Amino acid sequence: MTHLKEGDKAPDFQAKNCLGELISLKDYKGKKLVLYFYPKAMTPGCTAETVDLATHYELLKEKGFDVLGVSPDPKERQKKFKEKYNVPFSLIPDEEKTIIKLYGVWGLKKLYGREYEGVYRTTFIINEEGFIEHIIKKVKTKDHTHQILSLYNK
Repeated sequence: MTHLKEGDKAPDFQAKNCLGELISLKDYKGKKLVLYFYPKAMTPGCTAETVDLATHYELLKEKGFDVLGVSPDPKERQKKFKEKYNVPFSLIPDEEKTIIKLYGVWGLKKLYGREYEGVYRTTFIINEEGFIEHIIKKVKTKDHTHQILSLYNK
């Protein structure tokens, strides 16, 4: 699991999104960023999570958040995912797992007794100054927006 902790400076990165646009953490300075890592586009859990965030994107923006998704999927798969579900925010295909490993969300997983390497579904909420405010390790895929906003409605 991730080596990062709440209060840490978020690791900087630069990569092209699925549309070929260059994205960097610095692009989100002055906003809260929901940086979420998901294992594989077009699968039930990842679709539920992304659709929930996409459906509530305007609400998140009103609350001062932007959203960025990262997975190890190839660019074309990410692009189809974005188009099929009308995702209004950027998705980064991280095939080399550069950002994924930078954030410490790659490792050994188990499913049905089988071990394999993969992405730990994790969300980092990065504040306006680039520090990690919250790390969500137990993501509620179908209600992720509410899960995020509930951290700020205490």
